Amino acid sequence: MMMMMMMIIAQSLGVGRNERATENKQTTKLAHSHSVFKMPSMKGLFTGCLILSCLLRCLETVPISMDKTKVKLPEENVEPPQSVDTGLHYDRYLREVIDYLEKDQHFREKLHNTDMEDIKQGKLAKELDFVSHHVRTKLDELKRQEVSRLRTLIKAKQDMEGNGMAVDHQALLKQFEYLNHMNPHTFEVEDLDRLIKSATSDLENFDKERHEEFKRYEMMKEHERREHLKTLDEEARAKEEEHYQELRRRHADHPKVNHPGSQDQLKEVWEEKDGLDPDDFDPKTFFNLHDSNGDGFFDEQELEALFTKELEKIYDPTNEEDDMVEMEEERLRMREHVMNEVDTNKDRLVSLDEFLIATKKKEFLEPDSWETLEQSQPYTEEEMREFEAQLAQQEAELNMKANDLITQREELERQQQQLNAQKLELQQAVEHMEKLKKTQRVEPPESHVEGNAIPLPDDQGHPLPPGYADLPPGDQDLPPQYAHLPPDQAHLPHQGLHPAPPGHQQLPHAEGDLHPQGQEEQHLPHPEEHHEPQEHNAIP
Repeated sequence: MMMMMMMIIAQSLGVGRNERATENKQTTKLAHSHSVFKMPSMKGLFTGCLILSCLLRCLETVPISMDKTKVKLPEENVEPPQSVDTGLHYDRYLREVIDYLEKDQHFREKLHNTDMEDIKQGKLAKELDFVSHHVRTKLDELKRQEVSRLRTLIKAKQDMEGNGMAVDHQALLKQFEYLNHMNPHTFEVEDLDRLIKSATSDLENFDKERHEEFKRYEMMKEHERREHLKTLDEEARAKEEEHYQELRRRHADHPKVNHPGSQDQLKEVWEEKDGLDPDDFDPKTFFNLHDSNGDGFFDEQELEALFTKELEKIYDPTNEEDDMVEMEEERLRMREHVMNEVDTNKDRLVSLDEFLIATKKKEFLEPDSWETLEQSQPYTEEEMREFEAQLAQQEAELNMKANDLITQREELERQQQQLNAQKLELQQAVEHMEKLKKTQRVEPPESHVEGNAIPLPDDQGHPLPPGYADLPPGDQDLPPQYAHLPPDQAHLPHQGLHPAPPGHQQLPHAEGDLHPQGQEEQHLPHPEEHHEPQEHNAIP
């Protein structure tokens, strides 16, 4: 590549020399060929630009070897590892309070310089009064959220029990001793003191509870094995026992397990996990390498991580004979053993000074052999018998409850059948009533009335005026003053004439009044024509 570049440059220089020679020869013709003189120089300039651009492009593409060990890479923002769950039911609340308190410079210094006994006695809690306002405000918010969470849990438990009684949250909050339930709004010195004491006490009892839980697990596993053997015949039972003993022999066949926290055990981690020479083992360097969060202490989780190599010698998740629950119990036993030997101030932390002092002890240099779980039975036969008796009692109680539930279900089904039968009867009764209403519905009788007479019910008639009662039938339709008319005019219609109220004199009427002016004389019916009498008050 470099040779090609040199050739291109040499050619460009040669072109330049030829152009200058041509210019010297044509100086005499400058006036006549000025444009011809300019063209070669412009061409050379353009060629030089192209060569320069190619040179720059080639320089960009040439790889340059770099020593990556001397190059400083940009620093990445690596978040510190989150603390492992302590197993407490208020673990999140505890960790959040500690995280916000450590953001305060004054409290962080006091926390690191205070002895564990002083912390247990509540001396550190008094430093809360000197914490910044921002941190105190956040702590108040955390406490309100925790109180709300506890109330929700209490309400959910009450709903599950279903007793229908009112919930006394104030009384039930008393069982949570890690906060002051009388003041659910602000985080005070008493809250911090309660939180520290409760966490210390609960963590001390937490390991005991884990051991008891593991013991129940082992006894339940043995109980199920024995119950399974009862279901087999003699030959199958013998084969099952032989298989069980074979699994136990295979599990016990493993490499030697070093004493936890001993020099041999830590050197093995130094060599196989850290990849360092065991002859160059340095306790201080080892501590700094495995202090994952860099706080200057080994906490319980960091200690347990050191025992992973030893546990892998005993337990393999792919093997039938290895139980991973037992592996975690073994890890807990190792951590407790190291804490008891190294943690002199009992703050559940191992400082660098405590670790260095422990590396000079005889137990570190010349440790005893470590007894694993398969070499020590976690329970006795007496404890096993008591456990099986408790299981039998619990099974009897569960059977009684199951029978009660079956009885209740049958009773509910019987009541449901009765309700369905009553519902069916009610529907049938309603349908029967609807049919009766349809069959008993009768149309009202029609009344035939001549002319424009309005039929009136019999019970709505008006009393006859005085004098009407003495008239013969057929003449009661006429007012009394027309009763003297001859029979041939008795049925003459008198339009516009109405009887006067009692006590009023009747005005005389002229003969012409019977035929008002402007109207033609109405046709009088013949006397012989038959007319049916009309009821009183009939309107013609």
